[in-house]
Amino acid sequence: MLGHVTQKDSGGSLVIGSVRRANVTVAAALKFTSPEQVKQDIHFKLSHILCANAFACSAERQFTPEEIYAREDKYGAHNYHPLPVALERGEGIYVWDVEGSRYYDFLSAYSAVNQGHCHPKIIAALTEQASKLTLTSRAFYNDVLGAYEEYITNLFGYDKVLPMNTGVEGGETACKLARKWAYNVKGVPKNQAKIIFANGNFWGRTMAAISSSTDPSSYEGFGPFMPGFELVPFNDIPALEKALQDPNVAAFMVEPIQGEAGVVVPDQGYLTKVRQLCTKYNVLWIADEVQTGLARTGRRLAVDHEGVRPDVVILGKALSGGTYPVSAVLCDDEIMLTIKPGEHGSTYGGNPVACQVAIASLEVLEKEKLAENAERMGEKLRSELNKLPKDIVTTVRGKGLLNAVVIKETKDYDAWKVCLRLRDNGLLAKPTHGDIIRLAPPLVIKEHEMHECIDIIQRTIMSF
Repeated sequence: MLGHVTQKDSGGSLVIGSVRRANVTVAAALKFTSPEQVKQDIHFKLSHILCANAFACSAERQFTPEEIYAREDKYGAHNYHPLPVALERGEGIYVWDVEGSRYYDFLSAYSAVNQGHCHPKIIAALTEQASKLTLTSRAFYNDVLGAYEEYITNLFGYDKVLPMNTGVEGGETACKLARKWAYNVKGVPKNQAKIIFANGNFWGRTMAAISSSTDPSSYEGFGPFMPGFELVPFNDIPALEKALQDPNVAAFMVEPIQGEAGVVVPDQGYLTKVRQLCTKYNVLWIADEVQTGLARTGRRLAVDHEGVRPDVVILGKALSGGTYPVSAVLCDDEIMLTIKPGEHGSTYGGNPVACQVAIASLEVLEKEKLAENAERMGEKLRSELNKLPKDIVTTVRGKGLLNAVVIKETKDYDAWKVCLRLRDNGLLAKPTHGDIIRLAPPLVIKEHEMHECIDIIQRTIMSF
């Protein structure tokens, strides 16, 4: 029950006594100078008591999955359509829901959890640094950023890194660098620089990102869009060469494998020709490796499959092992030093926690040889899935552990229904673009676990 007691103290001022609800008691010995102030403060205090009590009650009991779904639906924006499963814990390749059921994770938070959930080395780096110094902004130096910058530039072979937080910030940074370079180095007239993108690209949902999108669900209703972005078909070298002949083109930004589009793998040699054309026409090649990089496709970077070097590389997602937003843009001095102090930055970019987490995440990838494991496990996965009937699974594609199957849709059978049944059988995956299911487990998966997962996928698909 709610209640309060007011009385005057020896000085004549009003005092509120204790206010109670359930097992929450707040002793309020606050004085007020006017009845209106008393009224306002009572309302303020009671609202906080109710919130505190609701939180305490929430912590004392376990919510059902349905209650969790309903709460998100009531209080959160409706900008996602999650698979109905409520997770509370993860370790390695596994996640557990609030009812204790265990699942294989075959999404890896869109390839952010390459090192496995809650990798102890990464968690230790995070907690140790977080207990000491979390954020300084770039107004001051900190004792971790330089070590991180040295480590990541040496590892990937670039002069400089610009640290950011999210993958889309990395993309925005790369676009700004390309424009600056175009004006300062290439000599493109002011405000005339163009950046070319491939149809089907996805690099985020900011205004710049959707201005380059060909997906109506990303851009519809959000215009007007940013100028200076043009599109060519993905995996189409003649179309790219025609576009690059424009002297105002600053850069071509492309995913080595298109992830959100459905794990679309270009022809062998495509990236080599991209490199050759960008060099020929003095255009920067920006490789968006946010999803494909960091061992996911069986190499440190996906471009390494063809042994080519982009001018700019964007990293994110697994750069923190799924623990913290960390992204990075790598390039050489000729490009990076076109941006001067005050022209670009981020309050959180390069913070001590992010730097320690990123170093630990990269060390895990290297020391545990996760690229090699991704290569081996991916070959096993695709080999077995290709044995499924082609009238059900029309296509299996991917590299390393970034894979997808294309499901032939019928009235009673589609990718969403397959994912629901996979969930029921202990494996979590998510459709993309209707008939495609992305299959991307953490790179720490072992051979016997992969065989179990293959069995689940095959049994599930054949059960319809």
